[in-house]
Amino acid sequence: MKKLIVFIFIGFLAQLIDGSLGMAYGVTSTSLLLTFGIAPAVASASVHLAEVVTTAASGAAHIRFGNVDRFLVKTMIIPGSVGAFVGACFLSSLPGEAVKPFIAGFLFFLGAYILYRFTFPSRIKQQETKPYTKKALIPLALFAGFADATGGGGWGPISTPVLLARRGIEARKVIGSVDTSEFVIAASASLGFFLSLGWQEVNWYWVLTLMVGGLAAAPIAAWLVKMIPPHYLGVLVGGCILLTNARTVAASVSLPKSSTWILYAVILFGWSCCLAYLIYTQKNNMS
Repeated sequence: MKKLIVFIFIGFLAQLIDGSLGMAYGVTSTSLLLTFGIAPAVASASVHLAEVVTTAASGAAHIRFGNVDRFLVKTMIIPGSVGAFVGACFLSSLPGEAVKPFIAGFLFFLGAYILYRFTFPSRIKQQETKPYTKKALIPLALFAGFADATGGGGWGPISTPVLLARRGIEARKVIGSVDTSEFVIAASASLGFFLSLGWQEVNWYWVLTLMVGGLAAAPIAAWLVKMIPPHYLGVLVGGCILLTNARTVAASVSLPKSSTWILYAVILFGWSCCLAYLIYTQKNNMS
């Protein structure tokens, strides 16, 4: 019974983070499954099946609170679905671990840029804002969907920071759109896993516990996105990107365990300073 409650809480926490920051459900949940010795393909399949239900609930909540850009969703779901389906079908034969350090390194620096951009918006050079085009969104969605299925998480961690790195688009609408479109991505990945693995390989205990926790968190996360100011959302997302990719980056450069903990401490300290500075400046602007 205790184990059941723990897993439901993890599902709740993962969806709360994912729904409010646009990432980390798959990364959090898959990491947990892998620590219990579950094969990567089975772990990713279980997470994606749970996400079919939790992301549907999350998407409905985001639409209700007005957190969705329909153009982003409509443009990204088809290429994202194709990428997720292909990634799921070939997970067992693809060197997903080999490309993880490169993706993590890219996202790490992107997270640092987002953190800086939302903490010091006045220092970023102002330029004419141009909307995202299909030419830019389609390859992004294709790659993010592929990475999501092969790595057990990647749709949010890749799509959200890339979209946020551009000026002129509301942070809450980026998060809401990415989270809403993830329903179709998760369904496509699940179909790919079904064809390549079969339902008998899925751990339904994990699926149900993650699903229950995620369903409870979905409306709360969508409400938080609606209420939290854009600059705070950007800083929270930037710090989350740095933390979630720090371990992979440290491992890729063979950083000692003690140094890895120092890296985490530096990130947390810097993140806290950015939040404190943002609160201070926002308070002064209001007075």
